Amino acid sequence: MSDNSLNHREKTALLMKRAAYAAVLTALVLIAAKLSAWAYTGSVSILTTLVDSLLDAGASLLNLLAIHHALTPADKEHRFGHGKAEGLAALAQSAFITGSAVFLMLQAGERLVSPQPVSNSNLGIAVMVFSILATFILTRYQHRVVKQTGSVAIQADALHYVGDMVVNASVILALVLGKYLELPWIDPLFALLISCYILSYAWSIFKKALDMLMDRELPDDERRKIKELVLAHTEVLGLHDLRTRISGPDLFIQFHMELDGHIALAQSYAIAEEVDREICMIYPHAEIIVLQEPYGIEVSKIVRAQRDEEKKNAG
Repeated sequence: MSDNSLNHREKTALLMKRAAYAAVLTALVLIAAKLSAWAYTGSVSILTTLVDSLLDAGASLLNLLAIHHALTPADKEHRFGHGKAEGLAALAQSAFITGSAVFLMLQAGERLVSPQPVSNSNLGIAVMVFSILATFILTRYQHRVVKQTGSVAIQADALHYVGDMVVNASVILALVLGKYLELPWIDPLFALLISCYILSYAWSIFKKALDMLMDRELPDDERRKIKELVLAHTEVLGLHDLRTRISGPDLFIQFHMELDGHIALAQSYAIAEEVDREICMIYPHAEIIVLQEPYGIEVSKIVRAQRDEEKKNAG
C-alpha cells in the first residue's frame, strides 16, 4: 500500500472515531432532556423518543467499539483486516432498533385502548425542538464523514438519527394537536406510526450490513469505472475476472490483466504498478491484487473447456 493510502487510512480512522464519539455524546444529552420531558408530560410519544435515544446511545457505543476494532491493522490471524466488525455493528444496530419499535408499538397500543391526556405540552414541544436541532447538527457532521470515508457503521448511525428528527417532528405535531383539539388518542396514534417508521429504517440498516458481510460487489457503475481505468493503459490488452468487495474502511479489488505474452516479466510488473497507481488515485483506500496473463489466454481456456465438455458429452 502506498504512503498516500496510509495517510488516507489515518485520516479515515480519525474522522470515523470523532463521528462515533459525537454520536454517543449527543445521545446522552438527548436522553437527559427527554427523560425530564416525559416525567413532566407523561406523553407516550415522548416516551417513544426516549426509548429510541436510549437505544441510540447503546447502538452508538457499540458502533464506537466496532469502529475501533475495524480500524485495527491486518495481523497474522486476520490477513484482510478487521473491517467486517463494522458490518456486525450495523447488524446489531438493526436488531436494537427493531426491538425498540416493537416495544413502542405495545406501549402505543395500550395507550390507544386507555387514552390519557398529556400535561405540560409546552415543555415537551421545547425539548423536541432542542432534540431536532442537536440531531440535525450531528447528522450533518456524520454525512460529511460518510462522504469522506464510506463507513457503513457511521452511515447506519446517521440513518437512524435522521429518523429521530422525523420522529421528534411528529411528536411536536402530536403534542400540538392533542393540546388544541383535546384528542388524547392522537398521542398514542402518532407513537404507533413512528414505530412503523422505525421498523422501516431498521430493515434498511440490516440490508446494508448484510451486503458488507456477504461481500456484495460494488455497484455496476463503479465496476465499469475500474475497468475503464485499467483498459485506458496503452499496454493493457484485456481484463477479466474483476472482483470487488468492501470490508469496513477498506475496498478490495482483484482482476486478471491481459498483456502481450512476449514482454519481459519486469515490464509486466511495471505496467501492473502503473495501473495500481491509477486506481489508487480514484480509490485511495483500496487493496489491489493484479494477476498478469498473456493476451488471449482466457479465450483459450474457454475454448478448451468447451472442447472438454463436447468430448465428455460424446463419450
